[in-house]
Amino acid sequence: MMTKYIKEFFLFPDICIMCGILLVSFSLLIPGLTTIGPWIAFAIGMAAYAAAEYFTHRFLFHLKTPKNPFFLKLLKRLHYDHHSNPNDLHLLFLPFWYTLPNLAIAGTIAYFFSASLVIANAFIAGVILFLLFYEWKHYIAHRPITPVSPWGRWMKKVHLWHHYKNENYWYGVTNPVFDLALGTFEDQKNVELSQTARNLEQRDSKKLDL
Repeated sequence: MMTKYIKEFFLFPDICIMCGILLVSFSLLIPGLTTIGPWIAFAIGMAAYAAAEYFTHRFLFHLKTPKNPFFLKLLKRLHYDHHSNPNDLHLLFLPFWYTLPNLAIAGTIAYFFSASLVIANAFIAGVILFLLFYEWKHYIAHRPITPVSPWGRWMKKVHLWHHYKNENYWYGVTNPVFDLALGTFEDQKNVELSQTARNLEQRDSKKLDL
């Protein structure tokens, strides 16, 4: 049974592209792994995506519904539609047309600060690895899979609270660190059921109705 889901995950086009880029990045990185610098950059890249996971989810993907049709269409594909159809496989993953430009920007910034292609590449490799970890955890949360560890089962439950209890809490998918630090983690028993968790576009109109 699990083999079916592993294949489904890794054969999805956007995941395939990211895996391919990661393999190329690692192959270029191997000669430079004899020094500590690339390892540090790799770890920083992973930490950077761990932070981006929370801040992007909270402040971009849950942005107030834009009035511009083009930006609304982008947000609908990136996240709004995922809340409407949480288990739709084609809405689970970040599209490569969003991820690739962001990787290019992150890599350019890393190169600007380090003046080293090796360091910039190590940073990007760390970002992509954590991105794939995030995508896997997000995938597991929305597929009929029971995580092996108690931690994994708990994180899946927390993420589903975000979708089915209240969209204003529990933005972390891989970990709750930033939720705990920034006040968006609560015991679900103390959080009101949101009427717009499944329809982010209607948040403003619901407020007006009140």
